[in-house]
Amino acid sequence: MSRSGERGGVSIVMLGVLVVGLALSGSAARLGGALVGRARADAAADAAALAAADALASGRSDAEARTAATETAGSNGARLVSCSCGGLTAEVVVEVGIPALAAVFGPARGHAKAEVRPECVVGGAGC
Repeated sequence: MSRSGERGGVSIVMLGVLVVGLALSGSAARLGGALVGRARADAAADAAALAAADALASGRSDAEARTAATETAGSNGARLVSCSCGGLTAEVVVEVGIPALAAVFGPARGHAKAEVRPECVVGGAGC
């Protein structure tokens, strides 16, 4: 019994499986790039907030704290978007560019806040 009308059916199924596999791989690459960008943005925001808080703890001005946050964000491959640096707190938002495959999501943003504890500035025992 010959089934000459069914020749090539497996090839079409395999082509479909290949297309779905490629689509899933591309999506996974984009998601991975976005997650790496987010982690980099969070790390840069943490470092920038700590630099600003350190400047405030050292008695420097709010403008100097913002400059410290800007320089630290830049050295971590990020751009400072906002810095609410004053008094005893430094709150920053930074942006990090992400790889081309994940650029669909736009730049990754990180947010961090650091606070100066006055009892620790002088080297208190409970810090």
